[in-house]
Amino acid sequence: MNPRTPTNPTAPADPEAFAAADAADAADTSDAEETVTKKATAEEASYDLDKATGEALTEDGAEDEDLDLDGLDDDSAEEPSGLGAAAAAVVAAGLGVVALTGSWTGKVAAERETLIGQIKTSGGGTAAQQISEIYGDAWHSTALVNGLFALLALLVGIFALVRPAFGAPSAQPQPGWVRAVATAGIALGVLGLLISVGMYFDLIVPLPTATAAQ
Repeated sequence: MNPRTPTNPTAPADPEAFAAADAADAADTSDAEETVTKKATAEEASYDLDKATGEALTEDGAEDEDLDLDGLDDDSAEEPSGLGAAAAAVVAAGLGVVALTGSWTGKVAAERETLIGQIKTSGGGTAAQQISEIYGDAWHSTALVNGLFALLALLVGIFALVRPAFGAPSAQPQPGWVRAVATAGIALGVLGLLISVGMYFDLIVPLPTATAAQ
């Protein structure tokens, strides 16, 4: 039953009252629909704004991450690794040891000079000539080869120590063991060079004389 229909069937219906009631219902319905529409529009706008903000933040974060990665790559590429200095220090120490103990190269050079001396004195020669050609030249060849190894050890060791002063500066200092090994190579090189010079010029142990040989 229509609530607007009067309960008393005998009471006359008022057309104006029905019209006013219908107008009030229509106004309430319109207001409700307008409220729902505004609410939906506001929610949609809020969702779009949140979505746009999230995408912007994501893009900014990705760009910042890319920039950070690029910066790290550039720093790692520009920063020297120190591998060359470490290798040079080890090589210097090895060359210094070879300069003091001798090498296969020095042995071959000495044997060659001995053979040449024997060939030269095979037709005859004095005792002094034999000592000089067979023994002295071999002695001097060994000293020369050892001196070359000592000089190389000295130069490579110096390079290992002064390498950080050249090129791009490094945030990390040179490891202590690299400096220690390079210093040892320099010390061995200097010592080997002094011994080789003394041997070459017969300052440490002179060659035997002909009188002693007789």
